[in-house]
Amino acid sequence: MIPVTERIRQSMVSLHMARALETLDQTLSRLEKGEISAIEAIDELLAEELNLREGRRIGVALRTARLMPVKTLESFDFSFQPSVDRHRIMALAELEFIKRAEVLHFLGPPGTGKSHLATAIGVAAVRAGRSVYRCSLADMIEALTKAEREGRLTEKIRFYARASLLIVDEIGYLPITSGGANLFFQLVNARYEKGAMILTSNRGFAEWGEIFGDPVVATALLDRLLHHAVVVQIEGASYRLRHHTDLIPEHTRAHASITPPPPPKRRGRPLKNGGAHQLNG
Repeated sequence: MIPVTERIRQSMVSLHMARALETLDQTLSRLEKGEISAIEAIDELLAEELNLREGRRIGVALRTARLMPVKTLESFDFSFQPSVDRHRIMALAELEFIKRAEVLHFLGPPGTGKSHLATAIGVAAVRAGRSVYRCSLADMIEALTKAEREGRLTEKIRFYARASLLIVDEIGYLPITSGGANLFFQLVNARYEKGAMILTSNRGFAEWGEIFGDPVVATALLDRLLHHAVVVQIEGASYRLRHHTDLIPEHTRAHASITPPPPPKRRGRPLKNGGAHQLNG
């Protein structure tokens, strides 16, 4: 007759419970010594296995979401950026804005931590079981342009619209053609009031006509991106260069703030939740 412990091992192998199998002998030893009860032993074995599988799930999801290397809110130096209200950022990391399909804007000069905060909230969303995808605006438009050329635009827009949270980084760093702006508008329109977004930009909204090469398209974009929005403005010097301030020219150390204009007036429908609201942290 096969001993009970051996049958347990065989069952764990069949169920692919690798981590529980690794800790089985140690757990049984503690059980025999009376350090834990039988119920606690079962609980520990299942917890070890669950933690391993959850860690694997998160790792795969982070790579799929393009959130590597991982950034966290715990690793963000809030003391260096006093314009960022830690409590407000932590409140956003509770992810209620995703449920409301809102758009979160991080605005500020280059290097002030916009991408770090956007990525960190994306990481928090992945850990909470949400689907996330992150890319730069330039990469997104390049992918949409290629898809349009190959007759796969609808499929590609559906791909970008699928995630619960879409993070679009680096708006304003590179100029966009009018064709690219139209493609981005199609994506934004597909996600409008259906899926949450995080956008980072080093340019104020008043400059989006210049960024996208078409004031009409820029206005249409802002019409949707500011309807249900949270705007977080970051001021200050470069976060990445915080240990090398002596190497930065004096005239570039202080950055003018990027003040967003009021959201564009919408026709035919009232604003929900008061429209865009700004978090001046």
